[in-house]
Amino acid sequence: MLSIIKPLIVNITILFSFAFNANMFIPFQRNMNITFKYKIVYSIIGAFGALLCMAYPIETLGETNFDLRMVAIMIITLYTGWASGLFVVIIVSIMRFIIGGSFIHIGIIVSVSAYLVALLFRKKFKNSNRLLNGTLGAFVYFGIYIILLYFNIAFLKLSFYITYFIAFFITYLAIIFIIETLLERNKQFDEMVYLDKLTTTGQMAASIAHEIRNPITTVRGFIQFMQKDTKDETLKQFSPLILEELDRTNQIITNYLTLAKPESFEMKTVNIEEVLMDSISLLRPLGNLSNVTIEYVPTDPIYIKGDLQYTKQSLLNIIKNAIESIETQGVVKISKYVNTQLGIVTITIKDNGKGMTKDELKQIGLPFYTTKTKGTGLGSMITNRLIRQIGGTIDYESEVGKGTTVSVSFKLDY
Repeated sequence: MLSIIKPLIVNITILFSFAFNANMFIPFQRNMNITFKYKIVYSIIGAFGALLCMAYPIETLGETNFDLRMVAIMIITLYTGWASGLFVVIIVSIMRFIIGGSFIHIGIIVSVSAYLVALLFRKKFKNSNRLLNGTLGAFVYFGIYIILLYFNIAFLKLSFYITYFIAFFITYLAIIFIIETLLERNKQFDEMVYLDKLTTTGQMAASIAHEIRNPITTVRGFIQFMQKDTKDETLKQFSPLILEELDRTNQIITNYLTLAKPESFEMKTVNIEEVLMDSISLLRPLGNLSNVTIEYVPTDPIYIKGDLQYTKQSLLNIIKNAIESIETQGVVKISKYVNTQLGIVTITIKDNGKGMTKDELKQIGLPFYTTKTKGTGLGSMITNRLIRQIGGTIDYESEVGKGTTVSVSFKLDY
């Protein structure tokens, strides 16, 4: 029994260490756009981990090669997609062919089976409870694996099968748990950095906003007074522009004060469908003016736990930003998806505007950052804060020339 447990412990240690090391190279981010470069990195890490597992098989079982390489194949496929998983399978299959023995074909088949099962469960795994769907995938794979062993390999001791499959299952679920935990920790770290910057902005706003607003109000009053009876054509021509810019400055100060002293909110049951329809109705004229069509198919009422005004203001800001990102003509597509297992409703607002680069995407919601020529970045910053304050989440995906997708999730109120 010790000869079986020792290599399994080595395999488990290898896989755990590679999970943490992968997070060091490219920190795990939920809903992260996994680019080709990232897929290459994850593929290499996964393949290397699988190969190291193959270097330490259970050696007391004749020509068979039992190890935990299939865990690496399934995890890589579930989290990064078919291309990365296929790369790991090919590398593993080549190595198994090099190792040789009477059971080459079985060794390759069980590796390919792990890839196919993970591919089969990947969509459900991404969109629902990951531990649950990961467990279902593991049991399906175990069924295939046991059938292959039964018909192709002389029956080994029952204690071996029990030890091996328990170790496989625990390692597989543990790595999913580790990755999900790292996803949460990375998100909390990003939130902490964001909130720190938000606090700094709020403190600045509180100290200077009132001092600036007073002289602006005085200047505005004098401009209005002077333009009434003046014979200066230049003043008549430019006074509306001056007043418009003063009002814009005043609005910026109001936004700063909102950050510094957010209004109180009341958590109660909110009909998100009604809020969404109201927001679309309010912004449809702006869309028509900008040659932008807003597409949305109404559904039955869905209720969330939140604040009515905060929720509406957040959705208005996001849809307005989507409209303004389209320079000539385009469409804003809005959809809603309910995930009863996670107890959330996700609203996606997708535009076909100019999009953003990866660097720009990282800055969205941070103080003073905006992609608009006449913006301060406070609109997105306030939107992010409002959504977080009522217990929601917001995520951005974007590609230059193709547009931006904003996903906002709220907790359902049953």
